[in-house]
Amino acid sequence: MKLKPYSKYKDSGVEWLGDVPEGWQVVPLKSLAEFINGDAFNPTEWSEAGLPIIRIQNLNGGEEFNYYEGQTQERYLVRPGDLLFGWSGNRGTSFGPFIWNRSGLYVLNQHIFRVKPRRENAVCLYWMLKAVTAHVEEQAHGIIGMVHITKGDLGAIRVPFPLASEQHAIAAFLDAETARIDTLITEYETLIGLLKEKRQALISQAVTKGLNPDVPMKDSRVEWLGEVPEGWEVKRLRFIAELNPSKSECSGIEGDSQVSFLPMEAVGDDGSLNLEHVRPICEVNSGYTYFREGDVTIAKITPCFENGKGAVMRGLQGGIGFGTTELIVIRPILQATVGEYIHLLFICAYFRKFGESWMYGAGGQKRVPDDFVRNFKVGIPPVAEQHAIATFLNAETSRTDGFVQEAENGINLLRERRTTLISDAVTGKIDVRDWKRGA
Repeated sequence: MKLKPYSKYKDSGVEWLGDVPEGWQVVPLKSLAEFINGDAFNPTEWSEAGLPIIRIQNLNGGEEFNYYEGQTQERYLVRPGDLLFGWSGNRGTSFGPFIWNRSGLYVLNQHIFRVKPRRENAVCLYWMLKAVTAHVEEQAHGIIGMVHITKGDLGAIRVPFPLASEQHAIAAFLDAETARIDTLITEYETLIGLLKEKRQALISQAVTKGLNPDVPMKDSRVEWLGEVPEGWEVKRLRFIAELNPSKSECSGIEGDSQVSFLPMEAVGDDGSLNLEHVRPICEVNSGYTYFREGDVTIAKITPCFENGKGAVMRGLQGGIGFGTTELIVIRPILQATVGEYIHLLFICAYFRKFGESWMYGAGGQKRVPDDFVRNFKVGIPPVAEQHAIATFLNAETSRTDGFVQEAENGINLLRERRTTLISDAVTGKIDVRDWKRGA
């Protein structure tokens, strides 16, 4: 069913809205709802029992809660079905409206509003808030993806307000159509998960068993590795590579020479590098990790290690690079191994699984020690076979990555469609009064 616009429009007087259907009101959000701040809990007031405290991360399904056993006002309490608005958080995720669907009684922290309708006929208030979220983000303050908005700024935003019967039609339309889109997104996400599992299985098989299923095998005497091809050696990484080579080999380079600079975000989970940043070597020679062309890097801090962040350093400015101190650098002994093969070992599921068990530190600051990498035992085929495995996996994983990219593009298009549909319905760009479910 193709949806048409309304027959008559009028100027809303609001720049972001443009024209709205004739007969619709345009009102500030504060006339439709009260935005109630949560309580400002001090971490010293948290306990092991009592009421769970809703924090920003819980709006997106986070399962970890702090608890509060003291007295709190009724206005701070949250029940199933309550409408909440995350006013301080990440753009596009925890920032915006949420329907609280968990059972039981909760208490709200200060970074979230509980939205209490002022009018009984504000039946599509959730969808109104969804529609203005992009505009709210433009008005919000903050940096590096984190934004916040004041209660006054949010309440002052003017929104369209149709008759109750039209609101019911808009809500029913958006409930059904966004659910349909969300189902398609979930199917794409499932496909991506399966493709990534296949990719990982292919890598793990190739770097532990080789490419020839008929080759004679021998016991590696390493529990996780099992049998390996007869022509392979089993060695600790320190015997085939040097870890964290010294910066002293850069001592003869002029201080104003430009070299590549890689912060953590410039190193991809897929082995890619963003080499757009360069700096004079005098600015980075102290306080950063050094590497050169052909070295292999792997992130040591959580969650970058678990995600497989790392790469073979190729295309460096002047053949030299510096980057985040959260990288471990491995320099292959060329007569024994090649960088691309070492990189494949590092993104193998076995390596990452064992690495996680070696991590030290607390919370988001856990790291894999250098000694884990140095002493990790791996199967090493002859250099020619390493090249063959790397070439094969490069072709196969590139093909899989292409399918993943197509699925991710599909998700992005669906999300754009969802956003546009919400905006068009709520602002009256399309007339959904005659829409019928399943039509």
